[in-house]
Amino acid sequence: MKHFSITALALACIMLSVSGCGMLQRVNWDPNELQSAANKAMTALSITDEQIVQLSKEAVKQYDSQNNVDTGVYHNRLKRLLANVKEIDGIPVNFKVYRSSEINAFACGDGSIRVYSGLMDIMDDGELMAVIGHELGHVVHKDTRNAMRKAYLTAAARDVVDAAGAVGQITKSQLGDIAEAYLGSQFSQKQEFAADDHGFEFSVKQGYNKYSMATSLEKLVKISGSSKASLVQKMFASHPDSETRAARIREKADALGK
Repeated sequence: MKHFSITALALACIMLSVSGCGMLQRVNWDPNELQSAANKAMTALSITDEQIVQLSKEAVKQYDSQNNVDTGVYHNRLKRLLANVKEIDGIPVNFKVYRSSEINAFACGDGSIRVYSGLMDIMDDGELMAVIGHELGHVVHKDTRNAMRKAYLTAAARDVVDAAGAVGQITKSQLGDIAEAYLGSQFSQKQEFAADDHGFEFSVKQGYNKYSMATSLEKLVKISGSSKASLVQKMFASHPDSETRAARIREKADALGK
């Protein structure tokens, strides 16, 4: 009879406990699948900055393949705006624009910056740089590292459920699942405030209007109450309380003027 580690069994028990399932003794566990899941979980818990960079790189590569990457006007505009932005926290920057009406943007721990053309359509240069600066703030403050760890741990949890065989008939976690979990991560209000501050300072340092961060948030708030609300839904899902944040950052800009 094959045996699997205590770590794997403990992880399985935790997952079953969380899901409210009391069927542990009736589940025909696949020890190989369960050990693989345990290994993933241990990797997620002890993940290093270097591993985050590699995971981010692979996840973004996967996401790039699923989107229409622009090579024309949008790309050239972003290239011009980011001409002086060479690195994120010591990591070289790379950027792309996704041709999509969705209003969104994100940055990853491998130096990747991805901006949707829908966002570029509604923001002036200063506002766009403020939004990008906000996303970069999540990288600098290690929020993205923790989000990737959580996404990877989620992948491990799915493998545990899948290891239950007939009881857990779900698709095995793939890289695309990690990317989606990562992009759907939500940050705390404290993290959002810190990222807003970074976006504010970033855009001002680049020579843009001190109110750019505030007006970018105000635009998102306005659109969320219009017929285009669905286009900005994903950004609001991970960036809550934009109205409160807009007022806060506007006060910060007022104080800078004084």
